[in-house]
Order: sequence, then C-alpha cells, then structure tokens
Amino acid sequence: MPTPPRPKLAVWKFASCDGCQLSVLDCEDELLALADKVEIANFREASSAVIDGPYDLSLVEGSVTTPEDERRIKEVRAQSRVLVTIGACATAGGIQGLRNFADVDEYRRVVYAHPEYIQTLATSTPIADHVPVDFELRGCPISKAQLLELISAYLGGRAPNLPNESVCIECKRRGNVCVVVAKGTPCLGPVTQAGCGAICPSFHRGCYGCFGPQGSPNVPSMLRHLHDLGMAPPAVQRVFRTFNPLAPAFKSASEAATSDEER
Repeated sequence: MPTPPRPKLAVWKFASCDGCQLSVLDCEDELLALADKVEIANFREASSAVIDGPYDLSLVEGSVTTPEDERRIKEVRAQSRVLVTIGACATAGGIQGLRNFADVDEYRRVVYAHPEYIQTLATSTPIADHVPVDFELRGCPISKAQLLELISAYLGGRAPNLPNESVCIECKRRGNVCVVVAKGTPCLGPVTQAGCGAICPSFHRGCYGCFGPQGSPNVPSMLRHLHDLGMAPPAVQRVFRTFNPLAPAFKSASEAATSDEER
C-alpha cells in the first residue's frame, strides 16, 4: 500500500520579534522527530524552500499592523485547513498593541525621517480580529512543551491537553515562597495562565503576565489587591498593558485602572 502523504505544516510571521518561531526551532531533537510525521512546507525562518499550499496546519506568529498584513492574513486563512495563533502578539496584540492607546501619527512623525513612506495601521490587533482562528497558543514566547503537545494532539486527532490554571499553581509545584506574601511584591500570577514554569517568581520577582489571562481570572479582586500593595492607577494600567494588552480580561483591567486614575 502507498504511504499516505504527511500533513503539510506552515509557519507564518506577521508583526513580531520572531521569538515564537525561534521556540519552534528550539525544539531541536523533537523537531527532527516531528519532521517524520509532518511535511514542513513553508517556514521561512528555517528554510528558503517553500512548498505550495494548501496547508493542513498553519502556525501564525505576530499581530496585524499594516494594510498588507490585513490582506495577507486572509490569504493564509484561505490556504489553511487548521490555523493556530502562537504567542502574545498573535493572540492579544503584543507589546506593539501599546500603539492602540497612543497617537500613531505622532510616533510616525518622531521616529521616521520620511513618515509619508510608512504604511501602517493605527492599531495592532490579534489575528482573530480578522479571520477565524481554530486554536490559540499563548505566551511571550510560547512554551516549547505546549507547542509539541499542540502538534501531537493535532496529529492524534484529539484536543490538546494544555493548562488553564494560574501561575500560582506552578509556583506551588516548584515550592516557591510566594513573593506577595513574603515580600509584598506585586504579582499577576493569580490571574495569569500557567505555561512559563513560574520563571519570574522563581527568581523572586512578580509575574508580568506573559501568558495572558487564565481561564477565569478574578480581575476585580486583582485590582483591589494591587491597590492594597500600594500601586498607583498608572502603574496598574501599565502592568496590564505590557504583553497582552488586548486580551479581554487584561484590557478590562487596564480600562478600570484608567477610570480609577480619572476619578
């Protein structure tokens, strides 16, 4: 019997730092094993060789920030049977989403000698704002283990088994002393999705929310807690607008902090 063709995998870049694509390359030995199961058909970070679509699985890194991005993401969606967004930029606008709260024309005028040549949008938006997305893999950058689980689940025809708990659970597993309780350090761990392995609290720093909101974050309680720790409204607004500014729970938290400042 002829061997059935391997599923075609494509990896696409939009506005981003490439960190999530590097996480794919960082799989190293696992990536070699994966190459036996899928055909890596389009991955410009890894190879200039490109096999035409359609593609069975597309991984999309980055946010939509230009008119060209708006056009291209629709082409990617049309060529992809399953489309997965990877990383904070693709799922929640990324750090460049800070432009959404500022004057982009002023940025363009200050930064570029000839701003008339710069084609950009006033906003940085998640991929899901423009096309249907089948699954979101969060993180800044994404977790290698979560990526491998996602692809394994796709190949096995099952739902991926990914955490929906908070970073606090990861701290407990690592035996970390809580930085909030021990030192009064502001920390977004209670409202942030697990996946990083609690890196920052493990080095005695508060969580910065790189993986975005967990499944059911208690944002009002978190806002009161940060206020009780002495954080002023502008500081609270800033921590929720860092990596995942357009994730609905974090966006609402930053807007609530803005309202507190105005009062």
